[in-house]
Amino acid sequence: MKSIIQEVSIQSSKELVWYAWTIEDRVTKWFAPAAHVEGKLGGAFELFFVPDNPDIMGTKGCKFIQFEPMDRLAFTWKGPDDFAEIMNQEGSLTTVHVTFSENGDSTQVTVEHAGWGDGPEWEKAMEWHVMAWKQVLGSLKSSIESGEGDLCCVPEKNVG
Repeated sequence: MKSIIQEVSIQSSKELVWYAWTIEDRVTKWFAPAAHVEGKLGGAFELFFVPDNPDIMGTKGCKFIQFEPMDRLAFTWKGPDDFAEIMNQEGSLTTVHVTFSENGDSTQVTVEHAGWGDGPEWEKAMEWHVMAWKQVLGSLKSSIESGEGDLCCVPEKNVG
């Protein structure tokens, strides 16, 4: 089965990197300008790249399908509108699996994006996502390591 695998090492505790993926106001610091994230199994993982129109360029309806605090999570994924016809139909959603592992004073984040179909349109979608995941993980790394916004502090116990 085809998948995209991207990794990044972030100078930060695993806990802080985990929160960056699972707390809504942290996700909007590095991934998308607006989000609806419910950090729990079955909870929403919706990103809105055009905040004033949640029906385009986003992951509306996507959910966490794996949630093992501080270690791994996974969510369903919708591609950008250019690939909506193949990627964004119920039953054909791809999945993104994220694992977190401590390595000294840094955290290794591995993203595996799986569930790709066959054919030229799927190939184009994969190529686009290879570029996008590199950019997204670079944004995560710089956001956490630069200490900008409220990423510098551990949040109160997440309710839910």
